[in-house]
Formats: sequence, structure tokens, C-alpha cells
Amino acid sequence: LECDLAMNLVGQPLVRQQVMKGVREFLENRNPVKPLVMSFHGSTGTGKTYVSSMLIRYLFQGGLQSPYVHQFSPMLHFPHAERIEQYKESLKRWIQGNLTNCGRSAFLFDEMDKMHPGLIDVIIPFLGPSWVVYGTNYRKAIFIFVSNAGGEQINDMTLDLWHARKDREEISLQDLEQAISKAVFENPQSGFWKSGIINEHLIDFVVPFLPLKRHHVKQCVVSELVQQGLEVRLGVVQEVADSIPYFPEEEKIFSSTGCKTVASRISFFF
Repeated sequence: LECDLAMNLVGQPLVRQQVMKGVREFLENRNPVKPLVMSFHGSTGTGKTYVSSMLIRYLFQGGLQSPYVHQFSPMLHFPHAERIEQYKESLKRWIQGNLTNCGRSAFLFDEMDKMHPGLIDVIIPFLGPSWVVYGTNYRKAIFIFVSNAGGEQINDMTLDLWHARKDREEISLQDLEQAISKAVFENPQSGFWKSGIINEHLIDFVVPFLPLKRHHVKQCVVSELVQQGLEVRLGVVQEVADSIPYFPEEEKIFSSTGCKTVASRISFFF
């Protein structure tokens, strides 16, 4: 996993550091006091889904298809605000049932920024350091929350630090933590709004994904060409990278869509 992150995850030094620290410490501990809870934040195309699926691929045979890996999407699983009480009940039962089957289960919550506020609090008893919940020992489970919330603040901070001549590699978690907390946890639109998960400090690792620069996008283009079995032509790499929008308007430093649209753009230039 560490090698794969180093080779294939472009431009995210903080992510590599935080994810490896969290996973290593958790798996080396035979008797963890609580499940591993990580929250990924950043704008579109910066690698949040890529890292969560990579993590699952290395930890579970069959990766995301494993019967012990459970993915939730608010739009798909919890679309109607008026049915929130029903969703709470079924989510609690689902997690409880699956942890009874396998204490090493993993639960991925996509698009936490679109989750109905209050819904996620139903899983609080499974995240804390209590020994047993509802008769299930659950301390070896993994919970990953993925969210675009905080992306704008991370981008603004990265841009400010760039203006202050601070390289992306020098950005620390401390530089970003406060901005993420404010954006994610104090926003009435966020699934974490006024959540006990935050108030009780149940998230072990808040992982920020930084905006990607042009040379990172080029790395993504090269990887995609190799993956599609196409010849890596420098002209094509340049053209694809140039076709992507960048911000801020004047300086065009960071990709507005990260590497998200790289795969679909290649066919236009080949």
C-alpha cells in the first residue's frame, strides 16, 4: 500500500503520511480500543475515492466487492429527507448485523457533504471506545468518510501559502486543520453539522487532499495513457493538461477538476 501510494498518488504528501500512519498503527495493534475512523476532505479529482478504494483493495480480498466492505452514498441509499428516521434505523441495523458477521468490516460513506444532518449520528455507538455495543465487539472495524466539504478552504489556504512562497510539500496538517473544521463541522449543509461524532472527537484522522498543479495533471495523463495501453506522446500529455481549467483566473496555478476528467479527455487528442 505504501509503495502504491508513493508511486501512483500524485501530489498528496499529507495523505500518504496520514493514511499510512493511521492504517499501520491500527493494524499493528492486536487490541485496538476503538475502530479506525478517517475523514477525507478535498475538492473533486484530488484522489479521495482513489485512495479509499486502494486502501480497501489492500486490506480485503476482492476489494470493494468483498462481502465485508460496505459503501453508502446519500443520493443512492438516503435520498429522501422525510424518511430520515427510517434510514437511521436501517443504517444502525445494517452496521450492527455486519459487525456481528465480521468485526473486521469496513464502512465507506461517500459524499458526506450531501448526507442529511443528524443521520450519521446513529453510528456513534460503533465509533467510540466502548467495549461492546448491542452485544457486538466492533473495535477492529474501519470507517472512512469522504467529502468535498472543506475543499474550497483547502484550496484557498494552499493558494495563500503558495503566494507566501511556501511549497505544497511544506504544508502541514496544522496549516489546514482549522479551516477544514470550520468548513465541515460548522456548516448546516454538512452531514457532520452539530454531530456528536465531532463533539466527542471520534474521528482519528482528518486527511486533507490538496489541489493539484499542472505538472501533477501531466503525471495523471501519463498514468492514464499507460493504463489504456497507448503510446506516451509528450505533445498529447501537454494538450490534455492544457485543456483542463485552472484557477485562480489570472495565474492558473491549480487544476479546477484535479485529475477527474483526464481519462475522458485523452480520446480527443489521440
